[in-house]
Amino acid sequence: MAAFGSLPQHLAELRAGLRSLERQDRVIEAWGCELAGLLAGGHRLLAAGNGGSAAEAQHLTAELVGRFEAPDRPPLSAIALHAETSTLTAIGNDFGSDELFARQVRAHGRPGDVLLLLSTSGRSANLLTAATAARSAGVQVWALTGPAPNPLAAAADRAIAVRSAAPTAVQEVHLVAVHALCSALERYLPTVLPSELEEVIR
Repeated sequence: MAAFGSLPQHLAELRAGLRSLERQDRVIEAWGCELAGLLAGGHRLLAAGNGGSAAEAQHLTAELVGRFEAPDRPPLSAIALHAETSTLTAIGNDFGSDELFARQVRAHGRPGDVLLLLSTSGRSANLLTAATAARSAGVQVWALTGPAPNPLAAAADRAIAVRSAAPTAVQEVHLVAVHALCSALERYLPTVLPSELEEVIR
């Protein structure tokens, strides 16, 4: 892992990561549009990460269950798998750390759902195992990672890879991506909601 370095060095890496994200703006728009349709149709987003990436995954689910920028809208089903602490410790104790998220995916995931995995390295074993479990359950796998190629991006159905040598900068850019995804979703949501619910968000 690269050191944080001086602030100017970090900002240079952050700018590189943001430029790479900007080049993928159409991917984020497409994710937002598709996710709006899936969640409005009764499907669910499952999200997971480790450490700081766990915090960002939970940030995403909070924005979906609550709201992001819309004045009001129906709540959308989203679960941060790492936030289930009793479940997490039970799985880790009984089945090992690689199964932390995979077993929850098998429990909660249904065909048509989406599993969004966040990792700066793209190499976390518990996320890779979760991706495999999701594919077996008919759950789409989306990933936010650091520079590609990496194993998680390869295992995912879709991936946004942030090109920066500093994992800290990658993590910060992932938060921008999370906000952009929420914004896109809320812009597309009125086009996929039943008409009686559209009035709620106007």
